[in-house]
Amino acid sequence: MIVFRDPSEVPADFGPSVVAIGKFDGVHAGHRAVIDRARIDASDGARVVAVTFDRNPLSILRPEKCPPDVIGPHQKLELLERAGVDATLLLTFDEELAAIPADEFVLAVLVEALQARTVLVGRDFRFGAGGAGGPDLLVRMGAEHGFRVDVVDDVRAVHADRRVSSTWIREALSVGDVATAARLLGRAPSVWGEVVHGLKRGRELGYPTANLSPDLEGFVPADGVYAGWLVDVDGARRISYPAAISVGTNPTFDDVHARQVEAYVIDETGLDLYGHHVEVRFVERVREMTAFDGIDALLVQMADDVERARAILR
Repeated sequence: MIVFRDPSEVPADFGPSVVAIGKFDGVHAGHRAVIDRARIDASDGARVVAVTFDRNPLSILRPEKCPPDVIGPHQKLELLERAGVDATLLLTFDEELAAIPADEFVLAVLVEALQARTVLVGRDFRFGAGGAGGPDLLVRMGAEHGFRVDVVDDVRAVHADRRVSSTWIREALSVGDVATAARLLGRAPSVWGEVVHGLKRGRELGYPTANLSPDLEGFVPADGVYAGWLVDVDGARRISYPAAISVGTNPTFDDVHARQVEAYVIDETGLDLYGHHVEVRFVERVREMTAFDGIDALLVQMADDVERARAILR
């Protein structure tokens, strides 16, 4: 997938294109419905392009109202590529971009840079200074500049009769319900980051863990122990390892002051992942985080956690 970070980077002969616009936070089932429609519209040879942002626009416009991201920009680009997007225009959302009038955005990005033939958006999509732009403006400008607008209806979850949304995914992850989040995302929820040195307490206890840097990407689920996968994304090929994953502050020892994600790779010895970038995927919650009365009780529980994780991942 080609990645552009400014309209000026798009070659003059790039188009025609079919463009899907949105925040794409999570690249969940609803977002992929828009992308799938774009792929159908582009089946005669046009390029499928996602236009999105490096952060939630609310982080600039209304920071007090901005929720945490479901995924970070690295994750977003990878997931858009997996969804079948040919190119992504990842715009830096700052005060300058926020001030561009909606009609100027359409001309500069959709008409001149991408030579859009079809533009796909969700029904509640807003853009341009003051949120003045929406599907109606796109339809009017499309008639003038030669592109069609396809407004894609919401995707609703059959089991709950609720609109699939990033908000719902965050709600599920906040209580450790990674199974519901996975249904909405169409894949296991995950975080991505670099493996860094920790206190090495797990190694001392016989359960060495890969500790992720605090500046990881992705929404970290509620504190607890999870069964999942650690995927080493560095190197020529990806390698997935079954893992028991701990999220929290390690209350038994009470000396970790920030939440951390650490993964114990099951049935692997001598694995050195320091400095590697990994994806940690959460499959099922094994238990809540608990403070134990001493190391012996903790070790018994850790052994049980690993066995339960192993059984879940078989």
